[in-house]
Amino acid sequence: MARPCRSRRHAVGAFCALCAVVYPVLASGPSAAVRAPDRLARAGADVYRLAREEALIRERYDRALPAARERRAEAERLAQRLSGQRFVSSVLREDAGAAARAQYRTGGFTAPDSPRFSDDPFELLALQETDAERRERLARRLSDADDRGRALEREERATVSSWRALDRDTTLLRRALGGASGRLEAAREELDRTAAATVDGGRCSPVDRDVLDTDDDDLRPEGERGGRRWTRPVVSYRLSAGYGGSGANWSGTHTGQDFAVPTGTPVRSVGPGTVVDAGCGGAFGISLVVRHPGGWYSQYAHLSAALVAPGRRVRPGEWIGLSGTTGNSTGPHLHFEVRTSPEFGSSVDPVEWLRRRGVGL
Repeated sequence: MARPCRSRRHAVGAFCALCAVVYPVLASGPSAAVRAPDRLARAGADVYRLAREEALIRERYDRALPAARERRAEAERLAQRLSGQRFVSSVLREDAGAAARAQYRTGGFTAPDSPRFSDDPFELLALQETDAERRERLARRLSDADDRGRALEREERATVSSWRALDRDTTLLRRALGGASGRLEAAREELDRTAAATVDGGRCSPVDRDVLDTDDDDLRPEGERGGRRWTRPVVSYRLSAGYGGSGANWSGTHTGQDFAVPTGTPVRSVGPGTVVDAGCGGAFGISLVVRHPGGWYSQYAHLSAALVAPGRRVRPGEWIGLSGTTGNSTGPHLHFEVRTSPEFGSSVDPVEWLRRRGVGL
């Protein structure tokens, strides 16, 4: 196999004459062009695996964060209640202390200078009985207040402990999410580079979907899950450039609807049909065209990889490619068109076309 020349005088991927003479091409060795689909498959598989990993971590983080915030707020509410309960207990304790000191000074009787003092011994006994009942009520209220305070202290300690545990978990998940997002971004960049090299080599062979190591439910067509005949070309997206728009990126008006999605996002057939064309290069980069019943055609452009080849029958929601940014593209997205023929120039508004078939965007 010819080895790339290491000299800085040559561009990356070029072969110098001396290298070609010293290291002749081996007849049994696969060429770089032949291996390109394998590299593309591995790059796509890495993106898919890391995207799932990041999504799982993000899901756990999104659940843990509000739970930690709620538990912290509950701990703060309990702290306020405990502070109020302690204040009530201190007031009751002071009141009970004052009553006890008064009893000690008077020997258990109301002081003679009290406004309530009476010369009638029966009335005096009744007043003393009222004082005793008051002291008993104070004692009961103070005991109840202390019990509530101790219960609040236990609840507050348990809540604070739970909040701190959730906060630690959230911190770990945040770090894990950052690492997963970084690895996913690097994998997406590698997939973009591999897709661009594949287009430059003119060998955009379909990638084997089995390499992606997906779950059966992931590959099960979206239409089968909901019993629908038509569906969206991507599940999660942000609509960007619309049909009929104008700008420097197009020679005329925009002929489709763009879906802003990260590189490696699964692209699905919007309905039942047959793949009739697969593009490799040009303005649309890696692209696919599907013929649907009724003489309609849908196109999926700027892919990083195709998962099906012409002649393949597809179902609504079936994976047919991975999104990318090949061709005339300013960033990762899916360019989706609906046409009355497989050729460019017969497009209709794809958003309205899907809406008439019960699919809103």
